[in-house]
Amino acid sequence: MSACSNAAALASAVETASAESADPCCAAPLPVLGRDVTVPLVTGGEVTYAALDYAASAPALQRVWDDVAAYAPYYGSVHRGAGYLSQLSTDLFENSRETVAEFLDCRPGDQVVFTRSTTDSLNLLARTIPADCEVFVFETEHHASLLPWQDARVTYLNAPRTPAQAVETLELALAGRTVTIDGGYGPALVCVTGASNVTGELWPVKELAAAAHAHGARIVLDAAQLAPHHPVSVKELDVDWVAFSGHKLYAPFGSGVLAGRADWLQEAEPYLAGGGASRKVSRRADGGVDVEWHTTAARHEAGSPNVIGVYSIASACKALTEAGFEGLVAREQHLIAKVRAGLAEVPEVKVLSLFGDDAPRVGVISFVVEGWNSSHFAAALSAEYGIGVRDGLFCAHPLVRTLLGSDPGTQGECGAPEAAPGERSLNAIRVSFGAGTPDEHVERFVGAVKELVRDGAQWKYRTEDGRCVPDRG
Repeated sequence: MSACSNAAALASAVETASAESADPCCAAPLPVLGRDVTVPLVTGGEVTYAALDYAASAPALQRVWDDVAAYAPYYGSVHRGAGYLSQLSTDLFENSRETVAEFLDCRPGDQVVFTRSTTDSLNLLARTIPADCEVFVFETEHHASLLPWQDARVTYLNAPRTPAQAVETLELALAGRTVTIDGGYGPALVCVTGASNVTGELWPVKELAAAAHAHGARIVLDAAQLAPHHPVSVKELDVDWVAFSGHKLYAPFGSGVLAGRADWLQEAEPYLAGGGASRKVSRRADGGVDVEWHTTAARHEAGSPNVIGVYSIASACKALTEAGFEGLVAREQHLIAKVRAGLAEVPEVKVLSLFGDDAPRVGVISFVVEGWNSSHFAAALSAEYGIGVRDGLFCAHPLVRTLLGSDPGTQGECGAPEAAPGERSLNAIRVSFGAGTPDEHVERFVGAVKELVRDGAQWKYRTEDGRCVPDRG
């Protein structure tokens, strides 16, 4: 039997094992690892952990874990091995590329490049843009999409307060582009998020793409927070590239994706020089080396690829597609409504938003609590209630500063407080959830917020190595 047919047999066996291990109930939440983990409370006893930090890293779907476990005994080197397991692993790797392309509804001719993360994907794209390319990016972006363009001519756009204003701001900026000697425009790239990692609000990606193309620019979509919550169609949104991370898509095995147009990728020097990216290497008479690089996605995938990570992404894509985004979205909106309604009952809580209360959003909500240091509040949620959230500036410093109304020059660290409990500091609290979140977790969270605001923390806390922690002394 060929490696290809064996790969199909393995895929069938994996799907059968996954189906048998999955929750027989057809209703969400989807089964995820860690759903039964218990953690100790400083006040005594244990409680089932409420993982509400999906926007940082989502737990692995049980389906993904089972698929990886079923494949693991067959693990082998990819692309350059004559052995049976190597050939099978290569088939699995390339089939995963096709699965991701289908998940993203890519166009014929688009390339799917496997990377380490969204950050890696966008840095790869930044290395491939033409030398005279102008880049336009809103200040509201995560640092992964805000910072890779340092070597280009970058225009940072102010935070819009409505989706329509976002489109208008971009159109005005593109209309003011630098004119070339012949009276035309050089290449341009717009980078925009699909869903904010701070507010969860959805951005008008299709309209921004239309504006970009109308002015002769290309657009890349940071879908790190969008892809786990909503279907992403490259064709429908008409974006040139899309980037996302496996660890936010319930596949936390250190892999990411950059998918889209092939021309800039083919014309640029490889992101990394090494084996796998090269088709032919030969010595010259003068002692140097000539290299012929691949023109496929392999051009930017030098080194031994992370086949486990890649396969886990493909598994997650299949799992979400089979579960059906319509039902997943509906259930997430139910959870969002619960959280927002609960927080609205606490006058001391201020939810952060760019576009207003009625803006469509995914399960990511950031807020501050009057009279509380956000790190202190997050620490109390963890230590006293077994609830994991995030505090800080969420690697989106300019956006959080804008939302908090602070001076742009105010110092702050990503994910770390600058003040002791009870003192004012520039940070916020973020709660985030998704396909694996049960109602009980968000209900416990809302109840804990109300109790902490009403009664205060039951434990004393101190700052240790920049973090607020329970004082066990």
